[in-house]
Formats: sequence, structure tokens, C-alpha cells
Amino acid sequence: MTATSPDRPFTVVSLLPRLLNTNGDAGNARVLAQRIRWSGHDALVVEVHSRADLPEHVDAVSIGSGTDADLLPARDALRTLVEELRVWSNSGVPILAVGTGWELLSWGIELADGSVLEGLGLVAGHAVPRAARATDDIIVASRYGRLIGFENHARDYVGADASPLGRVIYGIGNSDTRASGPQIEGLTMGEVFCTHLHGPVLARNPALADHLLQATFTRSGLDYVRGARSMSVDETARAARNQVAVRLGHSAE
Repeated sequence: MTATSPDRPFTVVSLLPRLLNTNGDAGNARVLAQRIRWSGHDALVVEVHSRADLPEHVDAVSIGSGTDADLLPARDALRTLVEELRVWSNSGVPILAVGTGWELLSWGIELADGSVLEGLGLVAGHAVPRAARATDDIIVASRYGRLIGFENHARDYVGADASPLGRVIYGIGNSDTRASGPQIEGLTMGEVFCTHLHGPVLARNPALADHLLQATFTRSGLDYVRGARSMSVDETARAARNQVAVRLGHSAE
């Protein structure tokens, strides 16, 4: 997989969208592709359900969240792509993984019955059952600005303390256990970004999308410049985030 040359479209891969799109998270791939187009470059989304679907070039990767009933088939399908995922992550291809898509990249998932589903082992940590499902809005302070989304997960995530996506201002995030310090959300490893935030997260938080795109363009020897259409859409996203923040007792930005 090589970096983009100016004579071909940027290619955004959506991994397993039939299995991993419970909360509409496959839409993150479309957000990236559209923002690329608004910046003046061609882009396409390629849905990858098996190795046979892999495009020749990959510039960004989106992995969504699925149901527990689909954990095993999704894990087995991702296992056939583990070498590609490893190459992408080691070569700076931005990868966004949400919810169970993130958990499947981890060391493993401990299920409610005590069994463990082995993960791909590509990111540190693992998922463990929660006493009660986390389902609410979530606000996170991050280096990419204030992130707002909706969390809907039955498991905590442990082992991401060294490299979180951000600090929880409202909500649960990786865990609501405060004994070891502030609540954190998500995990980052190079240009791999993992989060519980749905929305889709990139539609509601375009600054994070633009960070991923900057990494994509840098690999191609190009500068990413946000397009005029992105600017107007981003105002709508900001208003939506502020509405949630104010309703939860926080200030608008």
C-alpha cells in the first residue's frame, strides 16, 4: 500500500460495514471522503468485506461498531486482514476504530459469561464487562478540541491509561472508576484512534476528522486545507455540540 499520488483519488476504506455499523459509524468513512472532496481532491469510499475487496491503495481506514452477536464473525473477518492492518498502522495510515471495532483490535474481549474472545492484539488493553450499560451523551476534552458524542457500551476498557484520546468531562468513557485518576476516553497509538463516541464521531467533531486528513495528506506529500463547504458545515456541527453541552450544564464554545 503506497501513498497517494496526485493522479488518483484518495481511497478511504470502510471495514466490514455490514457487520460493524450498528450506530451508523460506517458514516465516518463518508465524512472523510467528503471533506477530501471539499478540499479540492478526488476521493472514494471502498467497502471491504473480505481480502478480495482490498483496493490497491489505502489512505485512511474506518472501522465501526457492531452487536455482540456479530463479534465472532467480525473478529474472524478482521483476522484475515491483520497483516494489512499492521502495515497500515505502522506506516502512518490513519485508522479510526469505534466501539466493538476498537475492542476487536485489542488483546481481547471478556464477555458477560466469563469467556474471552481473543482480539487481534494490535492495540494495548482489553474490554471487560460493566455492571450497567453506559448509554448517554459524553463530553471529552482532547488535543483536538472538545469532543461530543453518544456512548453505548456494555464493557469498560482497561489498559489505555498511557495514551487516551482525552479526558472525560461528562459521561463514562473507558471506565467510571476514579481510584486511579481522572476518567479517560479512547486510545491513540500513532495515527490509530479508538473511541466509544458515536454520532458518527467525525460528523459531530470535524476537528478530529481534519487531524486524520492532515495525516493522510502528509503521507502524500500534500497539505490539507479545509474547503469552504467544510467551514459552513462545521458551524452546524459546532451548534449541535453546543446544544448538547449547554443541556448538560457546560458552556458553549
